[in-house]
Amino acid sequence: MSLSEQSTDPTPTTRQDSIPGFEDTEPVDSMQEFYKLYQEFLLITLVLTGIVFISVWIFYSLNIALNYLLGAFTGMLYMRMLAKDVERLGPQKRQLNKNRFALLVVIILLASRWNELQIMPIFLGFLTYKATLIFYVVREAFISGLPNIPKP
Repeated sequence: MSLSEQSTDPTPTTRQDSIPGFEDTEPVDSMQEFYKLYQEFLLITLVLTGIVFISVWIFYSLNIALNYLLGAFTGMLYMRMLAKDVERLGPQKRQLNKNRFALLVVIILLASRWNELQIMPIFLGFLTYKATLIFYVVREAFISGLPNIPKP
């Protein structure tokens, strides 16, 4: 048999050739995983917000703590908008909207114009969702780095 007689068509893959864990995955499973991850991020963000809010209230003042809380809820709203945008991604829509950034701009402009609001606590509160991401990544890195100990 010569090389010219051999078929160049790709051979169909079998279950043995597939990547472990991806045999029967469907978009539905991916979306369920996405929703679960979003709920976990939301819960971690709420817990971090509560801890920081109480700490700021104890060590500074209620006014600064409320400014932080306003920023933290703005950050959670930003995270929700981002999740909705990611949820809509697909064959028709391949880019994320950038309208979410207007939320931060509006809250900072409002803080700069209104005497009761302070920019720094609001901005740091907004960044609480970033602390959630850092916490999640560090936690997953330590969990995946632990050896699997078989149970008796």
